[in-house]
Amino acid sequence: MILMVVFQQIAIFWIDRKINRIDMSQTTQTDIITLSDVATRLPNFITKVPHILNGLKQAYLRTPTSPAGLGIAFEKAVKRNPQGIALLFEDQRYSYSALNEWANQIAHYYLSIGAKKGDVIAVMVENRPELIATIVALAKIGVTIALVNTSQVGKVLAHSINLVNPIAVIAGEEVRAAIDEIRQDLTVAQDRFHWFADQETRQNAGVAPKGYVNLAQQIDQFPKFNPSTTHTVTGKDGLFYIYTSGTTGLPKAVIFTHSRWTLAYGTYGHILNLGKDDVMYVTLPLYHATGVVVCWCGVIAGSATLAVRRKYSTSAFWKDVQKFNASAIGYVGELCRYLMDAPVTELDRAHRVTKMIGNGMRPNIWGKFKERFGVQEVLELYASSEGNVGFSNIFNFDNTVGFSPTPYAIVEYDKEKNELVRDSKGYCKKVKTGQVGLLVGKITSRSPFDGYTDPEKNKSVILKDVFTKGDSYFNTGDLVRDIGFRHAQFVDRLGDTFRWKGENVSTTEVENMVSEYEKIAEAVVYGVEIPNTNGRAGMAAITLTDGAELNDNDLTEMVSVFKKCLPAYAIPVFLRVQAKVETTGTFKYQKNKLKEDAFDPSKTDERLLVLLPGATSYCDVNAEIFENIQAYQYRF
Repeated sequence: MILMVVFQQIAIFWIDRKINRIDMSQTTQTDIITLSDVATRLPNFITKVPHILNGLKQAYLRTPTSPAGLGIAFEKAVKRNPQGIALLFEDQRYSYSALNEWANQIAHYYLSIGAKKGDVIAVMVENRPELIATIVALAKIGVTIALVNTSQVGKVLAHSINLVNPIAVIAGEEVRAAIDEIRQDLTVAQDRFHWFADQETRQNAGVAPKGYVNLAQQIDQFPKFNPSTTHTVTGKDGLFYIYTSGTTGLPKAVIFTHSRWTLAYGTYGHILNLGKDDVMYVTLPLYHATGVVVCWCGVIAGSATLAVRRKYSTSAFWKDVQKFNASAIGYVGELCRYLMDAPVTELDRAHRVTKMIGNGMRPNIWGKFKERFGVQEVLELYASSEGNVGFSNIFNFDNTVGFSPTPYAIVEYDKEKNELVRDSKGYCKKVKTGQVGLLVGKITSRSPFDGYTDPEKNKSVILKDVFTKGDSYFNTGDLVRDIGFRHAQFVDRLGDTFRWKGENVSTTEVENMVSEYEKIAEAVVYGVEIPNTNGRAGMAAITLTDGAELNDNDLTEMVSVFKKCLPAYAIPVFLRVQAKVETTGTFKYQKNKLKEDAFDPSKTDERLLVLLPGATSYCDVNAEIFENIQAYQYRF
């Protein structure tokens, strides 16, 4: 499919150039990708073709009803490399055979208690072998795995679990306190709370706390052979629920099918071109698709090794890379920025990493990152958990999310009016090369839209009659720039979500939680840019209750309260204290002016507060602090 599209594009380019005399005046930008640019990359691309073709055969010959997915792919990897190392964590190592046997025991246990294809089990375990083994196990029996964000607490956590109606919860000791806090609010049977000790449970199962079943202990008596269910799992069956913040408040659960996993495996996984001697180091949370799908499927495709760390650490990153002898790394933009901000050391190049895969690499550090750390290939990609369009940097160009073989369009969008630009017939208009527009993915049998658990949410993101009567497109909500030859650059995200520290933040969710502070009557949340950082930091314009004022105690207490009800990435970095909230005639918050003013004290007389890195209290933004933020003196 990818190769066919590449050759089609080459043919179209030459035909257009010969017949229509393409006007190149609009594509004078140095970053526009042309046929000649692609031609220079073909020799390196051709070396990957056999592996890519093998992947594409699996990705595009699948049907919704044919056996497919993670379990089948993993068992194939076991056959190819049974004694090869599948997983590294701290000082633990597991061969493909050993990890498979562990997963099989978990699978047989859940089959014994009546778990079946179509059931959902919520899994809340940090990056460690127990999580990996559990995912493989449940994938083999067709149970949909709800990958719960391990930083969630309180009402948000209760909502996330109840939303998917799980038959059981698997929790690591590291999240037990968060589970215990909301356990009475969960609709899960009391005898279905399963537990892994926070230790190497294959060696020592530990002792489960009251009210929990010790999963490591229970599985010990079950067989290690592959369950017969693996090949009964089909493409249309659910693999994951991955949570994404929406515009209406609490997280949405997005279904990620085995078919979509197989597509990622056949494309991203094989394009990465890892082999049995390669090691992929991943510090990204495995409850997100970038880590658990994109990075791991590349490992499985090559029967390579996955090395995981529980949580990201800048100081430990290159030490771990050296320790695990990693040859590839998974990334998001924030991770790259943190590594670039760190002092230069001899470890920067004391490794064999040549490839990296992920998303969000900032253009201003792309070249510098490659040069400093000796990375040759940045497989930047674009995909969303819920969407049907993907890009991958298969030709290794700089500053692009890459090439897409899937049917998509970049259409004109009026940001001021917040609507699509349509012609006199009511149809959308594609942008020209070099221009920015809204990315939409055509919904077809090969590029389906799997959707959310909420039918109303599904309706809101499907566009009808885009170019012809009756067609359907998925609205990604993302503005991208067309840079030629089916390549794009990510520009911005529309709507009431923003991205910070690699996470999507729902403005409504944060507004609701911030407003629960006793002195705050109302809050308006939006994202603001901090120079040299990725995404947007959270800022809340707050109005106080009648007669209330914020004192020094409040500035500390608010941080403490917000930490209890919000994940760390969602806690507002900035506050603006307003006398009243400005709204439109339809009572919508007027955020544009607030976004423009951001946290600049010269643009408003209202009080501005900031939570500086490492601080436990908000402080006032004065001219000096503002200038220091602009000069990147603080590492947010």
